[in-house]
Amino acid sequence: MTIRDLDLELPPQEPEQAPDIVPVFLGLFLLVLAFFIMLVSISTFEQVKSTAVMDSLSSTFTTVLPPTSDPTEFNAKDGDIIAGEAFQEQVTTIFTTAVQVEKIEVVQPGRLMRLHMPASALFKAEEATVRDDQLPLLDRVVAALSNRPPGLRQDMEIVIGAPPTGNEYLPLQQTIETARMGEIARVLTGRGAPPDSVSVGVKSGDVGNISIWFWVRGIEETEVRFEEALEEMRKRTAPEASGGQP
Repeated sequence: MTIRDLDLELPPQEPEQAPDIVPVFLGLFLLVLAFFIMLVSISTFEQVKSTAVMDSLSSTFTTVLPPTSDPTEFNAKDGDIIAGEAFQEQVTTIFTTAVQVEKIEVVQPGRLMRLHMPASALFKAEEATVRDDQLPLLDRVVAALSNRPPGLRQDMEIVIGAPPTGNEYLPLQQTIETARMGEIARVLTGRGAPPDSVSVGVKSGDVGNISIWFWVRGIEETEVRFEEALEEMRKRTAPEASGGQP
């Protein structure tokens, strides 16, 4: 018997079968599915936590934001507040670096602030003339008032204290207080401040001191307030124009 005869008597070899990959793909699919389920669970949990944090911040800072705006939503009003706060920071820097300010108070962030200073910080002693060394300060104030963001305006109200007269009326004759207010209004507008942004006044008491109010208002809001004031004036003057007849 030869080697060739032995090879012929061996049983034929069976072909190798390819491995079954279906279980592999099924296991991979289940793994990916479990991963996405875990991500959804985590994101839901984080959303609950962020909502709780937002509610906490809203309850804490709700008195800082204007009452007409929703503290949980960012809208145009929030942008106005940011622009107003930037203006307040600019005004604070201008005055604290150039003049003796007794008090700076942010009454409403992004909307209203007040400065309190002695009149001698702006005017020459016993005169209605603005000090020459404070003209650069007023130039910076003019630049800040003139730089109006879209839809907003910055207003400046200057009030000086005057000696009380014993009644509710201020003196009719010219005083150093009224002369000073007229002078600073002329200086500000003459150096480029928008005329509709500057207003001055005199109040009884707090002699020798000046209070400066800086407002940040919406242009539409200002127009509405002007129309309301005009209508109120018309109602008051209507009976007088008709001789008191109803």
